[in-house]
This record gives sequence, C-alpha cells and structure tokens, in this order.
Amino acid sequence: MALYDLLFGPFIEFGFMRRALMGCLALSISGAPIGVFLVLRRMSLMGDVMAHAILPGAAIGFLLSGFSLFAMTVGGVAAGLLVALGAGAIARTTPLREDASFAAFYLVSLGLGVMIVSIKGSNIDLLHVLFGNVLALDDPSIYLIGGIATVTLLTLALIYRLLVAECFDPGFLKSVGGAGGLAHFLFLALVVLNLVGGFNALGTLMVVGLIVLPAASARFWSETVPGQIGASAIIGIVSSLVGLLVSYHAELPTSPAIILAAGAIHALSILAGRHGSFASQALRARHLRG
Repeated sequence: MALYDLLFGPFIEFGFMRRALMGCLALSISGAPIGVFLVLRRMSLMGDVMAHAILPGAAIGFLLSGFSLFAMTVGGVAAGLLVALGAGAIARTTPLREDASFAAFYLVSLGLGVMIVSIKGSNIDLLHVLFGNVLALDDPSIYLIGGIATVTLLTLALIYRLLVAECFDPGFLKSVGGAGGLAHFLFLALVVLNLVGGFNALGTLMVVGLIVLPAASARFWSETVPGQIGASAIIGIVSSLVGLLVSYHAELPTSPAIILAAGAIHALSILAGRHGSFASQALRARHLRG
C-alpha cells in the first residue's frame, strides 16, 4: 500500500472521514486547555464524573425526541450543570467531601442514564450513547462542536489569569476579594460544554479520554502552562489522526482506537518525555554522578 493511500486516501476519498477528522481536531484544540487546567487543579477524575453526569440529560432528550442533536445537547448541558452545582453545594453544606459527593452523583447518573435509554432504545442505541460514533458526524454536529470550541477559547482568554492564579495559589484570590468563584463556575460550565460536544462524537464513556490523556501527557513535555496547552493540542490531534487511520484500515471501532492512540502517546511520554519521565530522570542521575 502506497504511503499516500495509507495516510491521505481515506480523508480525500470519503466525506465521513473528513467530517470525523474536523470534529476530532476541534475537540482536540478546545479540550487542550480544559484538560490542562483539570490536571493542574487535580480535577482529572471530576472530568470523568462530569462525562457520566450528562448521560441522564442526554438520555431524557433521546427519550423525548430520539437522536435529536438539539434535545440531547440541551439535556446534557442541563444535567451536567445541575450535577456540578448540586455536588458542590452538598460538599459545602455537609461533612461529605467533594470527591465523594461527585462519585455519588456519578454512580446515580450512570445508572439512571442507562435505565432511561434502555426504556426506549435497543442495545445498539445504548452503545451509541455510551461510545458514540464519530464516523456518523453530520454537518449540524460539526457546527455544534466548532461553536463550543470557539466559545471555550474566547472564554478562557478572558479568565485565563484567574484560573492560573487559582491553580497555584487558591487562597490568593480570596484574600484580595477576586472573582475566583465566578472563574470556577465558568470553568465548570466550559467542562460541561466540551463534554456535551464530544459526547456526540465519542460517547459519554470515551469523550473525557481525548481531554485528559493529552493533558496528562503534556506535563512530560513542557513545564509551563502555555507550553502544556500547546503540547496537549498537538497530542490530541496526533491521537485523532492515528486513531482514525487505524480504525479505517484495520476495521476497528473508532472511538476506542482514538483513545488507545492517546494512551500509547501517554505511555511514551512517561518513558521518554523531556520533564520527569523515566528517561529524563535516568539522564539527570547519570549527569549528577558524572
């Protein structure tokens, strides 16, 4: 097989591959800063919880209107914001810690969402909701993902300094009466929006992988926040390309192929990244001994 057919042929020949690539590129660019701030704020698992939290809302949209993009998107956003606010309120007003509160909502949301989808749909519908179908992205889905990416980047540009300050010195904004609470809420809203946008492509179980895995890998390639955001976007784009091509040529499920590609890059980053990897630590120890 010629290199041209291997790398470019699927995207030139088939429109569904081009739409899948466009959707994944938008998700990678939009999810890069979201993932980096989730990792820096030690909220990576919360991203997974929020991904499941949107499931009941999307399932109710499916129950009412079938696979309607508008109904499932509105339901997913509403459910995600409700869980974020509810878990935070319970953590602040009861002895329960925030991680335990989110875990409780996660388990209930997953069970409720699967139950609702099973009432109306088949097992195939349930698999579509849980794992998505990036190869079935249509034009409205692409516009939705592109719109969410635009809103995400513009909003992060406005609250970037507040988020960075809150990551490294959480008490600073409180001491100077800053808008840390507003920045935190806007950030959670952006997390929910990106998860809902990605849910249409990768499903509720996989979407967080394209946000968190590249961000976790980026920490091994850069020590600065802008550097990690750039590295995360590049890793997300490469993972999407590799996953789509492997899925096409080997006839494998697309969403797991993309996430496994991101996982392979993460393993490579742990072994041979520039900062903190096994290879860099070994070189540093050898340099100190020499």
